[in-house]
Amino acid sequence: MNTLISETVSTPAEVFAEAMSSLVSGVAAVTARTASGDPCGLLVSSICSYSAAPPSVLVAVDRSARSYDALLRAPEFGVHLLGADQQELARVFASRSDDKFGGRRWEWDGAVPRLAGSLVYLRCATSRIVEHGDHAVLIGEVASCGTAPGEPLVYFRRALDWRLDVG
Repeated sequence: MNTLISETVSTPAEVFAEAMSSLVSGVAAVTARTASGDPCGLLVSSICSYSAAPPSVLVAVDRSARSYDALLRAPEFGVHLLGADQQELARVFASRSDDKFGGRRWEWDGAVPRLAGSLVYLRCATSRIVEHGDHAVLIGEVASCGTAPGEPLVYFRRALDWRLDVG
């Protein structure tokens, strides 16, 4: 039987963040084109499939992210589910670096920067944006999808190096 750590009715943000760190989630680089035509991107762990008809994904973007405004203005964005061997790329996209694409293999897929080597690539048309709290939720309809074999990179207890053991 599980025992609750705390029985308080209201949960402070720090306790909530600690509790959610126990949720295993996939890791994705989300990319878009800025108004000036440059590629931009960030790392997210709050992502899920949203609808099968039409195929759609839901991505949560932190307001403090440098790419926040560009992603909310972009008519399209790319979602790259990263593989277990892409920890370094994940760290770059999680950083506040000005140039996340320098020295990386990528190409334009129409108006969307497409990173090479991800397990899954989804090109999405922005369908809806819901701003709430310190994040915005982007809902994107999947226009095209590509997959590759490999193990996923997952985020668990604030670590990007935890490997999912698939047998």
